[in-house]
Amino acid sequence: MNKSKLDAIERRAEKLLRDSSAWRVPIPIERVSDKLNLATYASAQGEGISGVLVVEGKRGAVGYNPTHPLVRRRYTIAHEIGHYVMHVKSSAQQSLFVDRYVAFRDDQSSEGKDWQEVEANAFAAALLMPEPLVREEIRKQGLDLDDEDDLSSLAKSFRVSTSAMSYRLVNLGLLRYA
Repeated sequence: MNKSKLDAIERRAEKLLRDSSAWRVPIPIERVSDKLNLATYASAQGEGISGVLVVEGKRGAVGYNPTHPLVRRRYTIAHEIGHYVMHVKSSAQQSLFVDRYVAFRDDQSSEGKDWQEVEANAFAAALLMPEPLVREEIRKQGLDLDDEDDLSSLAKSFRVSTSAMSYRLVNLGLLRYA
């Protein structure tokens, strides 16, 4: 994905957070879904399914797999919000997105084969770990990102997985490798 597209995703996520009064660590993702009038619910998912987004008219719902850890559920909700914000047309009668084990780098999205998944992943990362808040938290806590304990502490602050935070830091140019 090119830099201008990534920058646009970052701006869109930041605006949504600010409009939702959700600009704080950790991001209150449920406040964001409420702002968008998206119901969120735990639902029995098929094997390997992380989440679904169902939109009909002006109503929408995000279903997430309740058996997944909290950090995974938060990322799944953010990912589905990404689909809603970026891929559902306001005039759409119906939309359905079913995501199998949403990941920062799965085979399809890391190779750019499914642009909607790549965009939803980028949006979810920007939503849960906005660059200004990440930088502020690193500074505030005096973190050394080469220290695994500090990296883990940063991830816990944002209520995301350590691997999600690592990928985010690499993509922000704050960490050399993940």
